[in-house]
Amino acid sequence: MTDKIIAFVDGSIYSASVCEHAAWAAERLGCGVEILHVLGRRDAPQSADLSGQIKLGARSALMSELASLDEQRAKLVAHRGRAILEDAQEMVRHAGVEDVSIQLRNGDLIESLTEREGDARLILIGKRGEAADFAIDHLGSNMERIVRTASRPVLVASRAFKPIQKVLVAYDGGTSAMKAVDHLARSPLCAGLDVTVVTVGSATPAVEKGLANAAALLRAAGIEAQTRVQPGQPETALGKLVDDEGFDMLVMGAYGHSRIRNLIIGSTSTAMVRSCKVPVLMIR
Repeated sequence: MTDKIIAFVDGSIYSASVCEHAAWAAERLGCGVEILHVLGRRDAPQSADLSGQIKLGARSALMSELASLDEQRAKLVAHRGRAILEDAQEMVRHAGVEDVSIQLRNGDLIESLTEREGDARLILIGKRGEAADFAIDHLGSNMERIVRTASRPVLVASRAFKPIQKVLVAYDGGTSAMKAVDHLARSPLCAGLDVTVVTVGSATPAVEKGLANAAALLRAAGIEAQTRVQPGQPETALGKLVDDEGFDMLVMGAYGHSRIRNLIIGSTSTAMVRSCKVPVLMIR
């Protein structure tokens, strides 16, 4: 499949949201969807020697039985993975997308991303993983790795999908933020939506000029963008603004040159995305 959206699903409660966001984005971008489920290391059968000091004959029988159980478990894990993919494929097709493919892969999430993203227009992941115990170690910590690794925009889906009409763009004047605005101007993803570009901080002449330039770029592309300066700190001000004024999606550069840099690539990045109740589109 060329010109596609890559959507990662894991069978968690977020998987349905990933599928619905993928269908929404596919309709706006006019492309297909490739759904991936990756069987990682934690899904692999356990190979520890549990035979202890058992005599040779009994030990051989036990090892044979353990090997058989491992094989059965591996088959069940793969079968579950295929079921997850088939359900996801049906959900995306039911939402109106005809071009939907599925891939069951083994190994590392990032390796799978690197191998498959060459012709992708967007990467989709959920904010949390398969279970609370794995949320930080699975998709949580991998979220930052995906943003660092991906050469394409990454949309982090919220817990539940709702139609996206009102978009907030975080703008700090840095290279990544300018690329984010330029990407929106060139992409049909936000065409016709209500877009507001915001800088968190003080309304200096440089800030006002940067916002005006960003709005002009978007308006030249047919996106009627508003601008504003929001006092406070990015870590809290952005999430509060989203909640208070009912924005449906937050867009930001993956890297910044101010405090937003620490927000995105530092230790608080996962907490920020999780605390925001709407999907977050991150652009390198």
